[in-house]
Amino acid sequence: MKEFYRMMGKYFARYKGYIVGTFSMNVLAAIFNVFSFSILIPILQILFKVNTEKYEFIEWGTGGVNEFIDVAKNNGYYYSQILIDNYGPANTLLLLGVLLSVLTLLKTGAYFGGSACLMPLRTGIIRDIRVDIYKKILSLPLSFFSEERKGDILARVSTDVNEIDASISSSLDMIIKNPIFIIVYVGTLFGMSWQLTLFTLLVVPILAGGIGRIGKKLKAKSLFAQSKWSDGISQIEETLGGLRIIKAFIAEKNMEDRFRKVNDEYRNAALRVAIRQSAAHPVSEFLGTCMIVLVLWFGGYLIFSGNSDIQASDFIYYLVILYSTLQPIKDLSKAGYSIQKGMASMERINKILGAENSIKEIDSPKQIESLTNAIEIDAVDFAYNEGRNVLNNISINIKKGQTIALVGQSGSGKSTLVDLIPRYHDVTKGSIRIDGEDIRNMSIKSLRSLIGNVNQEAILFNDTVFNNIAFGVDNATQEQVEAAARIANAHDFIMDMENGYQTNVGDRGGRLSGGQRQRISIARAILKNPPILILDEATSALDTESERLVQDALEKLMKSRTTIAIAHRLSTIKNADEIYVLHEGKIVERGTHEQLLAQNGYYKKLNDMQAL
Repeated sequence: MKEFYRMMGKYFARYKGYIVGTFSMNVLAAIFNVFSFSILIPILQILFKVNTEKYEFIEWGTGGVNEFIDVAKNNGYYYSQILIDNYGPANTLLLLGVLLSVLTLLKTGAYFGGSACLMPLRTGIIRDIRVDIYKKILSLPLSFFSEERKGDILARVSTDVNEIDASISSSLDMIIKNPIFIIVYVGTLFGMSWQLTLFTLLVVPILAGGIGRIGKKLKAKSLFAQSKWSDGISQIEETLGGLRIIKAFIAEKNMEDRFRKVNDEYRNAALRVAIRQSAAHPVSEFLGTCMIVLVLWFGGYLIFSGNSDIQASDFIYYLVILYSTLQPIKDLSKAGYSIQKGMASMERINKILGAENSIKEIDSPKQIESLTNAIEIDAVDFAYNEGRNVLNNISINIKKGQTIALVGQSGSGKSTLVDLIPRYHDVTKGSIRIDGEDIRNMSIKSLRSLIGNVNQEAILFNDTVFNNIAFGVDNATQEQVEAAARIANAHDFIMDMENGYQTNVGDRGGRLSGGQRQRISIARAILKNPPILILDEATSALDTESERLVQDALEKLMKSRTTIAIAHRLSTIKNADEIYVLHEGKIVERGTHEQLLAQNGYYKKLNDMQAL
């Protein structure tokens, strides 16, 4: 339970008012419940004529707190006798029945009020958890997601949150309500007979121990089951992404067998959890009945021996209250193992919520609004993990308005280097400075607002063309979006679409060709109008005609901007002010296109291979 409150405490704190409300209503419900049951005693005595004693009225407040129950009991009998004398046993029975109904109505009304106060708490906590996870996903560095499977993250956001809703949130009512009922009921039992109640409290651990054994391994089994379902979600995500390859290689049967195996493993794990969970109710029912039998025997023994402080008629009421106590005890136990099941999901979610974000801002970061002089990459080393560096001693000076290009074989570190500038990762050694200021001292938001990206894979969202171009730009007008699209050579094909700029592009832009997606991506960068532009192989995946249109759009975009271009096709960057050749994380050559050809080195080799 400590772990539960530690993880969920911050969410409970946001809904203090609802917790107070449900607590107050459940206190009233418990009190009304006790008083409604107390009406049973005079009803039973009238029916069976077991009490012929005459009672005198005792002033309320006579005696101390310990004697209040005796005074209330005496006066209850007194009023019952008055009613019988004035209206007869049958009418008195009817009046007591009406009183029982009224108290039951108040009890159920208070119970409903407690549950109603709990609903905003329950639904609010689940909403807050989802928002916190999504917010955390947006804030985490890219390196976190390179080490985690997408399917596993999706399973935590969906299945695990639903599990928390089912097991933890649904148990909140039991957690808040049942302790109140147990305290009120046990207090009433002590007031009636301390001997019987002490005996009962000695028996209760047997019930709790039986339930505890069932719930002991539930959390571990649930954690295992959830991890298996994450494997299944991961495979579904991989299948959707690679469906074309699966069909091309006729691998449907292999993928089906693979998924069937994962699904069977999840089913077996979930089955073990369900069996253990379903065993709790019959076990608790049996142990509860055993406890009632023991109390019934001991209470009867005390009454028959003449050593009891409780009458035979009151003993029936005692057993009713005791039996009523069993249900909240069982519900509390049930809540306990339901929470254990949900805690397995909460632990998995906390792997995201508690993940360390290595990209941190200083306390008072500097706000930067423009590039004035230069970007300096000074003796930079970088490694994704401790071990071999991906980049070694990289130094580049990019003056404002220059276009520099990075070339080299795949895996040489080009994309990693440009990812360091907007701080998707932090350098391991050295520094990157803009206008002499280390980017680690800058506001991340202001830093990234200076930079526009056009990547090899144009990333579009399942939304309209207009919203994809205006993405990240607040209050963009139709005229501004169209102007950006014209510069990117995208306006004509957009207007040929069925709804123009309001046409939905489909999932990841699937309704568009590669060249169309890339030109919309360029239009998005144009609308942002950043002073620094990063082009990551923006034309490498296009056909000749699309490449010509995109290259023309890029040239318009690069005008008056500081540009860093990554390219495999050397023809697209031969006009760059300076070209840097990377090989195995090091700069091996630098210069203009003509200078590098004259050096007859690695760049010349790349150029000759492409010419061939």
